[in-house]
Amino acid sequence: MAVKSDPTEKMMFQLTLRRRGVSDQAVLRTMEEVPRELFVDPRDRSEAYRDSALAIACGQTISQPFVVAYMTEQLQLQKDHRVLEIGTGSGYQAAVLSRLCKQVLTIERYRTLADGARKRLENLGYYNIEVLLGDGFDVPAGAGDFDRIMVTAAMEQIPEKLMERLEPGGVLIAPVGPHQGTQTLVRVVRTENGFDRKELVDVRFVPALPGIAREL
Repeated sequence: MAVKSDPTEKMMFQLTLRRRGVSDQAVLRTMEEVPRELFVDPRDRSEAYRDSALAIACGQTISQPFVVAYMTEQLQLQKDHRVLEIGTGSGYQAAVLSRLCKQVLTIERYRTLADGARKRLENLGYYNIEVLLGDGFDVPAGAGDFDRIMVTAAMEQIPEKLMERLEPGGVLIAPVGPHQGTQTLVRVVRTENGFDRKELVDVRFVPALPGIAREL
C-alpha cells in the first residue's frame, strides 16, 4: 500500500531544490510527481524527502534529492532522447529520467537491486525503462548509442569507450575522482572536434565497480 507523504514535507522539498539553484520547471515538476518514498527502504520513508542520501540494499545509496535534480537538469533532456544510466540502485533516478525522455536503459551490477527496481518500476507504470543486470564498464554493443548518459557511482576516470557511446551533441554526466572521499561531477559534451569537459560541483558517491557482483 502506498504511503502518502506529508504535503508540508513535499513543499519544503521543492523549496530546498529551488533555493539550491534548480530552476528547470520540468525537472521540478517531475521531482514532485515521482514518489520518492516508494524507492527508499521502508524504514526510511519518513526521511524520504529530506535532502540527504539514504542507504538501500547491497551497501548502495539513493542519492539526495538535490543531486538527483541537479544531475537531471544538467543533462538538458528532450522528449525524444534515449538515455543510459549506469547504477540503477532502487530505480529512483531512472524514474525521474523516464518522465523527461523517450526511453531509459539502466544497468545495475547487483541482481537484488536490478530485480527490485524492475518490479518497482513496473508496478508504478514506468514502462519506458529497461533494467539490465550487467557491467556498466562494458555496455552491450547491441544497446546502441545514446543521446544522454548518466553515471550514478564514482568513477576514477570516465572510460573512453563509454564516451564513445554518445551520439553527436550528446551529453554525459558522472562523478569522477577517488572512490574514498570527494568526487567532482563532470559534464562531457560530444562535439565535432571531440569531447568538451566541464567540472561542476563536488559530490560523494559509492564506487562504480566493474563486472557483475558475484552475490546479492
